[in-house]
Amino acid sequence: MPMLHREKPDPEQEAPEAGNDKEDNYSFLQETIKPGKMSRERLFRQSARLALYGVILGIFACLGFFALKPWAENLFEGDPDTVTIPEDEEIPEDKAGEEEVQEQEDEKDLDAMSYDEMMASIYSIADEAKKTIVSVVAPSDGWSEETTGIETSATGIITADNGRELLILAPDSVCGDMDKWTVVFADGSEYASSLKMRDENRHLAVFSVLRSEISAATWKSAGVAELGNSNLIRQGDTVIALGNTFNYADGVSYGIVSSTDYKETFYDGECSVIATDIAAASEGSGVLFNLEGQVVGIALPSIWEEKGTNMANAYAISDLKPVIEILANGQQVPYIGIYGTTVTSMLKEEQGMPEGVYVIDVDPDSPALSAGIQSGDIICEINGEKIVNLGTYQRAVLETEKDQTISVRGMRLGAESYVEVEYTVTAGHK
Repeated sequence: MPMLHREKPDPEQEAPEAGNDKEDNYSFLQETIKPGKMSRERLFRQSARLALYGVILGIFACLGFFALKPWAENLFEGDPDTVTIPEDEEIPEDKAGEEEVQEQEDEKDLDAMSYDEMMASIYSIADEAKKTIVSVVAPSDGWSEETTGIETSATGIITADNGRELLILAPDSVCGDMDKWTVVFADGSEYASSLKMRDENRHLAVFSVLRSEISAATWKSAGVAELGNSNLIRQGDTVIALGNTFNYADGVSYGIVSSTDYKETFYDGECSVIATDIAAASEGSGVLFNLEGQVVGIALPSIWEEKGTNMANAYAISDLKPVIEILANGQQVPYIGIYGTTVTSMLKEEQGMPEGVYVIDVDPDSPALSAGIQSGDIICEINGEKIVNLGTYQRAVLETEKDQTISVRGMRLGAESYVEVEYTVTAGHK
């Protein structure tokens, strides 16, 4: 009986057929689902919901920004910029002559103006300059000024902006042993302030107010003062006195310069004094401006205090610029402790004195006294730099740093003539 053989199907050939059968069997499941048409009302509700969510998110973002802004500014703020006080420009003689002619022509024009118009013009300058004036107020603890010897307030001038702080120059009469002060700006707003640095020798101090704490409204009413060239001030020039000249804030006075021939001497230097005919209280302080709105002087009660003058006399700003720059950068003003005067050509000829600075007095407990400098000595060189007058001596001292050792060469009168002496002085501060 013959046997039947069934051939095995080829899987490669049957697989496609099986697949085709499967596709045919389930082809009825393939369909496209289309979304239903959204009504206008539903679309409006959904848009309104998204807009509401956006508003809520924006509100929380704004609140978070303002809440974290002070923290972020304090965390990421950089180092303060170095304050640089521009030096006075030297005016050529021919240019100075042209300006004098122009001033004479301007004076002729002013003669034709009415008094009211002239005063209105000056007041507009004063009103703009007042933006740079502040009051530095010491905290009151119930003690009177007569008891403590500390003034409750003094005039300050916004001198610089280092990117982190507004720096305010003021008399140091409000310092005392305090550690915090209040600064009142031109718009009446008050801000906490701290002492940046102090120079007891010249009775000046620089206070600081954080920029991040100052409101936009205060910024609009405040400004940094422009320090002018007080070397151009002449007798008879019109000046404006602003500040606490009469022991109350926000005072305004006008007058003329009565003299520029005097100087105020202190340890390690001197400063020209702008004397005016503007009346002032014995403890008043203020700032002198020229008719260009530039600061030309700082009026302090300590100027000629012993003479009992009740006029607004001011330190010439040009002589203070190096000191202001040092204080504004938080550095201590170098101090040696010599009270001296320039050896004039007449003294050199008549008494045979060497050129330099004659030491009138030495401050007790000063670096000069520790180094052996005595009254009657004549300072001739500092660190190899020749000293010809008190001005060059002052510049040489200000170029040193606290605790820096400097070499001083002087002359001392011996039995028959002057003999050379040398000192090693370690600069300090006062």
